[in-house]
Amino acid sequence: MSFEMTKGLFKYDFTDQHAILGVPLDAEYSEIRKRYTKIARRLHSDTCSFEDQADKDWANQFLSKVVNPAYNKFSKESDRKEYSLLLAAIGKRVLKEQAKMQIESEAAKQLATAKDLEEAYKTAVSKLALKQYESVAETQDAIAQISELNMVYLLRKERLGGVGVAAGSSAKAATPTSTEKKAAEKKAAEKTATVNPTPPPPPVEPPDSQTEAYCRRAQGFMDSKNYAKASLELREALKRAPKHSKAHAMLAMCYFEQNQATMAKLEMNKALASNPEEPTALEVKKKLEQAAAKAKKGEEKPGFFASLFGGKKK
Repeated sequence: MSFEMTKGLFKYDFTDQHAILGVPLDAEYSEIRKRYTKIARRLHSDTCSFEDQADKDWANQFLSKVVNPAYNKFSKESDRKEYSLLLAAIGKRVLKEQAKMQIESEAAKQLATAKDLEEAYKTAVSKLALKQYESVAETQDAIAQISELNMVYLLRKERLGGVGVAAGSSAKAATPTSTEKKAAEKKAAEKTATVNPTPPPPPVEPPDSQTEAYCRRAQGFMDSKNYAKASLELREALKRAPKHSKAHAMLAMCYFEQNQATMAKLEMNKALASNPEEPTALEVKKKLEQAAAKAKKGEEKPGFFASLFGGKKK
């Protein structure tokens, strides 16, 4: 049973959780939770109203493999912040690669030239969400259309400088609206009016989408206790982002689970150096301290912490 999605933001090696749940990109968590509850009731095997058994099986699988993971991405504040950073990175990538963009759905084409971007965007998403989970045939098509709306919305938010949208042969190029022009002019005026401005701090670079993809695959291997394959994915992630705290922390956990305490400690320290609040690194630190305490009492299995204490106790 395939749930592959390849349109809109999904084309950028990105899982568009907002499109899956049928909510706009600026939706509050309370709105996301309310929407998820409605979808779960629609798809769950106990409450699903689909008549065909194959459709019911599809709904149950789609709920567990697609909808639940999408909602889980918003259930923790730390995950929401991480997802927002990743979304910001995708927005910049969409702007950079707009010349290759193809807009297929009519709703997205209309949004590309809409005068009131915010109103047109939310109305279009809401309209598609109404029928998104009414049938198996409509679900993935609606998700694709919403993701295209998200793609166009991000592009127009990023291109206030007036760069047009390359929408492909079947779509009109979007020109800046009067609202976007005014915003750009105001931004330019603020820059020229400031005398000897204080240089802004260097921007925090959002996580690279490929790096996050490696981390997601690594987490899947870790969940199945295949730490060797997870380590390979994480090392690839660190080649692209050497100071990625989450990747270092996950690699530390892999080493810990494989009884490689020295390497676990090394990767943990790298993670905490980049982000002192990295939760997985702090968890590894706690585990190492607990295991070290047991080792001193002779409760830990022989050799696990030999490298940290200079050999086995005599």
